[in-house]
Amino acid sequence: MEKHKNNLVLIFSALILLILSLNSCTLKETPPPQITPPAIQPPPKPAKIALVLGAGASKGFAHIGVLKILETNKIPVHMIVGTSVGSVVGSFYASGLNAFDLQRLSFSTEQKDIVDLTIPENGFIKGEKLEEFVNKTLKNTPMEKLKIPFYAVATEIQNGQETVFGRGNTGQAVRASCSIPGVFRPVKIGDKVYVDGGVVSPVAVDAAKRLGADVVLAVDISASAERTPPRNTIETLLQSIGIMYSKLAATQLAQADVVIRPKVGHIGSSDFSKKHEAVLEGERATIEVMPRILEIITQLRLEGRLE
Repeated sequence: MEKHKNNLVLIFSALILLILSLNSCTLKETPPPQITPPAIQPPPKPAKIALVLGAGASKGFAHIGVLKILETNKIPVHMIVGTSVGSVVGSFYASGLNAFDLQRLSFSTEQKDIVDLTIPENGFIKGEKLEEFVNKTLKNTPMEKLKIPFYAVATEIQNGQETVFGRGNTGQAVRASCSIPGVFRPVKIGDKVYVDGGVVSPVAVDAAKRLGADVVLAVDISASAERTPPRNTIETLLQSIGIMYSKLAATQLAQADVVIRPKVGHIGSSDFSKKHEAVLEGERATIEVMPRILEIITQLRLEGRLE
């Protein structure tokens, strides 16, 4: 009987060892489930809003009206790209002057302050006064040190290529951008000669996109069904070039997110007497498209791409 009990104990012990052994094997063969931590999503890329100010001689006072309304509605501007007169206004705004400062400056500025007529030789205007005026107003601040990134568009006359200046002498770059063929003398910078950027990019939307703009607000002051009859040779040249600008601008404007078109056709291209009207037209045109601009801004904020 005792021997039978011992046999049962041995069998029972063997069973327990077998079960433990099997459990041990199972634990080794079945690793604990791996918990994958959630992927860390990178923050959304901040949006860059570019303001592109187009060519149009003295009609460019309308750009100031545009800036006034953008400022009033607190529309952020992260980059300014200007062609011809757009580069003049753009450089001043990029320096930190607000729209009302610009309005006061423009109303106190006369043609004689920026126009240095000369005996016609590849142009009626030398352009030196304009360069000096810009640099004096900006206290000789180079382009790369302006408060808002600023770019001036010119045309390299030898090959017809668009050139975008973003560094160096601000007044010189603006002068090159404004050197309308036949009106201003071309500008030599280094070993290259430049004329007005409007020859290739009257409203430089493509340049803004290449420079990293996500949203482009473009101001076109060249197109208008209503034009005043030219009063002199310079007016004829400017108006003819303005017609060319309006044709060239169409393709690039199609790529802009918003196009602002001040109705300044009734203002002569060299007429400084209608500054107030031009500013008002800029304000009106911007108010018309403000709902669309605000819609874009709201969407960017919802996406976390704009503060």
